[in-house]
Amino acid sequence: MIKENQDIPKSELCSALGIPRASYYRIVNKSDKPQIKRSSPRKLSQEEEKKILAILVSERFRDMAPTEIFYTLLDENIYLCSQRTMYRILTKNKLNIQRRQKDRGNYSAPELLTEKPNELWSWDITKLKGPAKWNYFYLYVILDVFTRLVVGWLVANRESAQLAKELIETTCRRQNINSGELTIHSDRGAPMKSKAVALLLADLGVTKSHSRPYVSNDNPYSEASFKTLKYRPDFPVSFGCIEDARSFLNQYFLWYNYKHKHSGIAMLTPFDFHSGRYVTILENRESVLLNAYKLNPKRFVKGCPIVEKPNQKVWINKPNNSIIALNNLVKNVV
Repeated sequence: MIKENQDIPKSELCSALGIPRASYYRIVNKSDKPQIKRSSPRKLSQEEEKKILAILVSERFRDMAPTEIFYTLLDENIYLCSQRTMYRILTKNKLNIQRRQKDRGNYSAPELLTEKPNELWSWDITKLKGPAKWNYFYLYVILDVFTRLVVGWLVANRESAQLAKELIETTCRRQNINSGELTIHSDRGAPMKSKAVALLLADLGVTKSHSRPYVSNDNPYSEASFKTLKYRPDFPVSFGCIEDARSFLNQYFLWYNYKHKHSGIAMLTPFDFHSGRYVTILENRESVLLNAYKLNPKRFVKGCPIVEKPNQKVWINKPNNSIIALNNLVKNVV
């Protein structure tokens, strides 16, 4: 704030301060006036905001977006406020979110660890386009999470709990799964949660695990395998019949299991990793790189290259390091 000095002319004072005289008078006059808080006549009162908020979170409207609420009330000859004001009230009360998620239950993230083949499987179903619009075939795939090997698959005209049951039962028998050895993880689709599948898993001594509702990241390995399939250059836009789909997929899964070098398992094929042949393959890679290094070491700036090795622990939703350290400490104490 600038204080007036009656002994110094205004022009000299402004010149010394380096400001125009108009700015001087504006500052002086503003500082003399009391500050008055002005409220917009359009502002809602607290009571009005509370009334609108109660309507927005009511049983009837809590699953609707503010725009939908606005027009629903408008069609009933009711105007509360603008759509933007509805959003503003929700944001102010930290409710501008998917409010219906609060009623989905308190589901904890599945935390699953596997350290060997046939310990944790993941399975899912994806649609394949058929010969006509709205016509689909359904691909069921069971994947070993540790080795990424597709241990079982089938194509059908529909999603069926009975077909899922038969596929799981056949695959467990083929892989010689004993009671208490295996966990099968899936999302919450109808066949996955069916009574037939649940009873089968109980009979086989297999532990079942499900993703959280509406969380696709809880089943990442199955989702990734479907992406690999559908991004293949020869994957067709649609299949003419179910026999075409079965023929194509038979060749695809032979390639995937026995020839595809998977980036998630140190560029090994799923079969090599699953069967244990990978040990010899990694030793051979090390031998080749060592010979190349000895032949011309100057070409390797960082010394002899190290062969990448596959992870010996694979997680679905890995817990943070502090939790893992605590669990290890408890194991050591026990």
